[in-house]
Amino acid sequence: MGASNQASNAASDRGRNQLPLSRVQYLTFLTAGEEYAISIVKVREIIEYEVVTTVPNTPSWISGVTNLRGRVIPVVDLAVKFGLPASRISKFSCIIITDVMFQGESLTMGVLADSVSQVIDLSADEIEKTPPFGTRVKTEYLLGMGAMGKKFCLILDIDKVLSADEMLAVTESVAEEKLAEGVDADAPANDSHFEAGA
Repeated sequence: MGASNQASNAASDRGRNQLPLSRVQYLTFLTAGEEYAISIVKVREIIEYEVVTTVPNTPSWISGVTNLRGRVIPVVDLAVKFGLPASRISKFSCIIITDVMFQGESLTMGVLADSVSQVIDLSADEIEKTPPFGTRVKTEYLLGMGAMGKKFCLILDIDKVLSADEMLAVTESVAEEKLAEGVDADAPANDSHFEAGA
């Protein structure tokens, strides 16, 4: 009986080594020459960069808002958020639509990316702790560094990057802007300047 259990445990260990249970998928993308990653469960979709409308009284790292099938989605420029020059728009620029937690609820935000790279699988032992030096990103924004061959990508804790206080400022500014235009803050945006490319 004991030998049977040992054989069974050895077999399950081999299976575990072949297919680690703790593997997680991440979407990698480039911003300001650095490769970042977001857990794929936080990514709703990726859309082409088209029209982004500036909204007054929002933080400098908010590029503006875009219209996603009638929904007003704030768009964040991570380069500015991390204290770097604003992203330059190119034919590869895109917006990663993400779900972040805000006051216990899921809120949809767009993250501006210079380009999207790939989806990678990482197990726990392929994620290194972030060193307290050498990155341009606050360590509290990072979950770790993912090994990608000879290089690393910085794995973002997107909920912390887009913190609750800042999120509140953004949503209030968007609501105030729409009210000033005489638009119901909860109604879909149909104004021509919100149209995402006709």
